[in-house]
Amino acid sequence: MEVLRRSSVFAAEVLDVFDRSLNEKELVSQSKVLCRDYILSRLNQHGLGWSKSELNLSPASVALTEVSLVLLCLGDELECIQPSLYRNVARQLNISVAMENMVSDAFIGVATEIFATGITWGKVVSMYAVAGALAVDCVRQGRATNVHILVDSLGQFVRKFLVPWLKRRGGWTEITKCVVKKDLTPEQPWLTSVIESLKYFLTTMYVYIMKEP
Repeated sequence: MEVLRRSSVFAAEVLDVFDRSLNEKELVSQSKVLCRDYILSRLNQHGLGWSKSELNLSPASVALTEVSLVLLCLGDELECIQPSLYRNVARQLNISVAMENMVSDAFIGVATEIFATGITWGKVVSMYAVAGALAVDCVRQGRATNVHILVDSLGQFVRKFLVPWLKRRGGWTEITKCVVKKDLTPEQPWLTSVIESLKYFLTTMYVYIMKEP
């Protein structure tokens, strides 16, 4: 029993040290960089012609760049499976994008609902897809400044609800395990140029990545 007790204490100490090694501020900052990158992809995908300079994108590390690309890859899969959920989101929510606080409150409300029954990587991807869709709605309606509101709102949500979960998983890089590198075949015509350039093939389906861990 003493050996088991000591082992448990040692394991707890190791986890505690590991947990502290992941800085909350850094995780939130990374979450916002990933959000800006995701939004940029969706704006350009809809022909709205934004650039990284307009979104004030910070330079990303090599590891975070890979995470961003995988997030986009999973987002494409998710949006392909449930396209109606990620189009005209402002209209679905019956909100006016002319009001910044309404956009922020709506996003936080949707994010809260997404994670109401637990956290999974699939739900994380869904949150980013909602942010991207709302950003498209805002820019189309001449409210480009709301893009930064969405990024900040996502950062606030991550800080309040997701940081402990991210810490337990060693940070954002774990999401890269959701895909496996593999040459794509012509049988996936719905895959975007982003995925084609990465040569990633998704190994998870919507139901799998959305289920509880």
